[in-house]
Amino acid sequence: MAEIERESMEYDVVIVGAGPAGLSAAIRLKQMDTDLNVVVLEKGSEVGAHILSGAVLDPSGLDALIPDWKDKGAPVTVPVKEDNFYVLGEAGQLRVPNWPMPPLMNNHGNYIVSMGNVCRWMAEQAEELGVEIFPGMACSELVYGDNGEVKGVVAGVFGLEADGSIGPNTEPGMELHGKYVFLSEGVRGSLAKEVIAKYDLQAGKEPQKYGVGMKEIWEIDQEKHREGTVTHTMGWPLGSNAGGGSFIYHLDNNQVYVGFVVHLNYKNPYLFPYMEFQRFKHHPMVAELLKGGKRVAYGARAITEGGYQSMPKMVAPGVALLGCSVGMVNVPRIKGNHNAMLSGKAAAEAAYDAIKAERSGDELTSYEEEVRSGPIGKDLKKVRNVKPMWSKWGLMPSLALGGLDMWTNNLFGLSLFGTLRHGKTDAAATESANKHKPIDYPKPDGTLSFDRLTNVSFSMTNHEESQPAHLHLADLDVPIKVNMPKYAEPAQRYCPAGVYEVVDDKFVINFQNCVHCKTCDIKDPSQNITWVTPQGGDGPNYPNM
Repeated sequence: MAEIERESMEYDVVIVGAGPAGLSAAIRLKQMDTDLNVVVLEKGSEVGAHILSGAVLDPSGLDALIPDWKDKGAPVTVPVKEDNFYVLGEAGQLRVPNWPMPPLMNNHGNYIVSMGNVCRWMAEQAEELGVEIFPGMACSELVYGDNGEVKGVVAGVFGLEADGSIGPNTEPGMELHGKYVFLSEGVRGSLAKEVIAKYDLQAGKEPQKYGVGMKEIWEIDQEKHREGTVTHTMGWPLGSNAGGGSFIYHLDNNQVYVGFVVHLNYKNPYLFPYMEFQRFKHHPMVAELLKGGKRVAYGARAITEGGYQSMPKMVAPGVALLGCSVGMVNVPRIKGNHNAMLSGKAAAEAAYDAIKAERSGDELTSYEEEVRSGPIGKDLKKVRNVKPMWSKWGLMPSLALGGLDMWTNNLFGLSLFGTLRHGKTDAAATESANKHKPIDYPKPDGTLSFDRLTNVSFSMTNHEESQPAHLHLADLDVPIKVNMPKYAEPAQRYCPAGVYEVVDDKFVINFQNCVHCKTCDIKDPSQNITWVTPQGGDGPNYPNM
């Protein structure tokens, strides 16, 4: 599309993604200098439409950014009152007491929130400060300057023909240029992926690791509702098949968030993460809670799990990666939103200093130094070995050894294990189908468990069908000629939205179903699928995820 002539607009800072990181950066820039021109571009139909998180929020990021957030009416109103942790068997559960857990695992002082609603509120704060926010504006390309620096993005391309060509109704979009560009696209963002590859930002780091998180909102019987209760489980139904676990958070209005995470380094290509989630809800403890209730929303999203040793270099000429574009989730705490906010604040402060010094298009090295040595780095360094332990040794040994490692890090600032490595990518962890047996999953009952397509309708997902598919195959023959015989084509199973099917020996991509989770881009064993942005406003429309 190089032949297209586009108008351009100039800003001080261009921010891609209206999540907690991007909005924090925008707010902080305007707090420091109201004259800075700051724009936030969001691919969702509105701010929050594509935000999916657990979420128990550690308010430290919000405290640092907007200390009077309570007075300003932030939707952060359900404090955690009770913290439960269970290891499940098929018919029962064992409660793990809280006392042996290191202090960092304590949820006292945290809040059960909808991060979608928190982001909607943050967007209001940003706009009051003069930030321009444009939802429905997907950023489809980076714009490079004469010296190879990132100088902007292309946003707002609409109406391409199905084959990607320009048609009579094509709107070419425009270029938005900035002295600095912040990429806060969330996990496995398409522009961040390009930047990491172009500037080799992963060099010398461990590969990034991921999970897929699926979540439903349930309205339950008032008698069973316990506002402020947080429950996490591990074990059944995953067993030795995969790492992962669940969360059940009681928020207000008799609503409960029910979520399930499957680590994407599983070996068995027959594993079906979505069906593991549906099976989980039939555990007696969970089924009793949900009985008589109704599911009101569904969604899914990949999660970064590599932690401290997997964070790429965060800056390149003209560009900085924020939040989950870097991977700042504290895996044992299942929390990353506070770090995303802190990263946005740190990036804003680095860009402010640079712009005041009349710099542009260079590397914001002070941002990276702050992330690695400040609160984010300290938060992640303490827990850096939990995920590789789990991957190497399984659930029970990692519970014991991970707990010991977190305690020694907490008390003495050191680990008996050093820094463990992750090894393979999640795609490379997939083994050939002939080493495994198919897994027989019970059919969803339509009351507690649901088929994928029915659940996807509860994500309010919509894509304009005449546009090009936003899921690109590098080689059209790989799914049937390589992935099918070798891996039983796992795309049929790892996608939590039923995008991929094999019908009459043909690989079918139902891109209209896509909830933008990015699992395919991560887990495809041949690394043949690339996720790119559809036109702006398309995708899920999450209410209060």
